[in-house]
Amino acid sequence: MTHPKSIDRRRLLAGLRALAEATPERLTARLTDLYAPDAQWRGSHPINEMQGIDAIADQVWQPLLRSFPDLERRDAIFVGGSFEGRDYIAAVGHYCGTFRQDWLTIPATGAPIYIRYGEVHQVENGRIVQSSCLWDVLDVIRQAGFWPIAPSLGTEGMWPGPLTADGVALDPLDATQGAASLAQTLAMHGTLGAYNDQARQGRDGLLTMPQKEHWHPKMMWYGPSGIGTTRGLQGFVDYHQLPFRTAFPGRKGGGQWDEIAELKAQHKGGHYIRIGDGPYSVTGGWPSVFAMHAGGGFLGVGPTNRPVTMRVMDFYLHHEGLIRENWVPLDILDLLLQMGVDVMDRMQPIFRRGR
Repeated sequence: MTHPKSIDRRRLLAGLRALAEATPERLTARLTDLYAPDAQWRGSHPINEMQGIDAIADQVWQPLLRSFPDLERRDAIFVGGSFEGRDYIAAVGHYCGTFRQDWLTIPATGAPIYIRYGEVHQVENGRIVQSSCLWDVLDVIRQAGFWPIAPSLGTEGMWPGPLTADGVALDPLDATQGAASLAQTLAMHGTLGAYNDQARQGRDGLLTMPQKEHWHPKMMWYGPSGIGTTRGLQGFVDYHQLPFRTAFPGRKGGGQWDEIAELKAQHKGGHYIRIGDGPYSVTGGWPSVFAMHAGGGFLGVGPTNRPVTMRVMDFYLHHEGLIRENWVPLDILDLLLQMGVDVMDRMQPIFRRGR
């Protein structure tokens, strides 16, 4: 992992902010300033995947800006790096705007909405050639006053920025520290991959296994809507990790896709990004995780014995020698769809109520 030489971070951030505030007349010009003509855009369900500036304008930005005409972009983390010869910028933050018209069939509220995002943009010759955008659509549904699934075990709400208030890095941060940050993340991932769910050691097993050597005592884990936020290793285990690993025993993530080579080739799974930038590290896959849904309880859905994949990003802050904070954009609606629950379809009668 090295720092990219070709990315002007200030220009890219300014372009992304200008895109979020584009008028209908300026939208195509804003996209052309940022994107290569045949760029790929990958997003959360139900937006999903497309290619080319016209498609990105028609399917992503025109509907979003119509619904939130005073939209603005607020980044909490903005870092960069290179992986396997590709240059990336990765960001966490919120789009903010007044919900004036329905979006993705979600009824408008006339009130401010924060659209949480994790985004990874691959850049070549100064332009984005691929965007992976995990926008938390379920959280927008929640803010609009609806809740279509079982209650979250964690705490729902806006994600805060980093404790250290230094997440927007307009220049590359210390490369040696970045390499150490990424190494710590991958070492922690290694403990998760080595853990034997079939041994059924339950809560105590997760609390005492080697992951504890990497997490800060005051760790914060910020999960997507449907899971929520947890604090401390105990909170992480109780409110996310144990239910998740019970539902998906033996799941394969990150580098573990090499153990399932045929499925890796089929799904193009594994990490497409692994970067470290000073005290931050980022990993992500499209998909990042493969699992069999063999256990019950997670998101209130009983075991389906179906194979599932997960679109996931992980952003980490390394502080006081340990992983202090972890922001986890995850496409919950896409995961639920694979588990047999079409949230958007389920909600249509409720969204249309009284109309």
